Amino acid sequence: MKTAISIPDPLFDDAEALAHRLHVSRSELYANALRAFVAQHDQAAKRRALDDLYAVESSALPAGAARSQARVASEWEE
Repeated sequence: MKTAISIPDPLFDDAEALAHRLHVSRSELYANALRAFVAQHDQAAKRRALDDLYAVESSALPAGAARSQARVASEWEE
């Protein structure tokens, strides 16, 4: 899809130089940057949802599970 956007000239120049250094087209550079930004935003949204959940639900393991987890973790450290 084609789209038109406005960005500051210095940012455009930096992006052009980066695309040249990476041997990618301007479109590929912008698509990759936008893809990374969207993924980062999605991760932040997931984190907020988990934070909201654990604000009302305990994330603690039952005592037996916690002991088993500690035992297994100590075996991995050896």
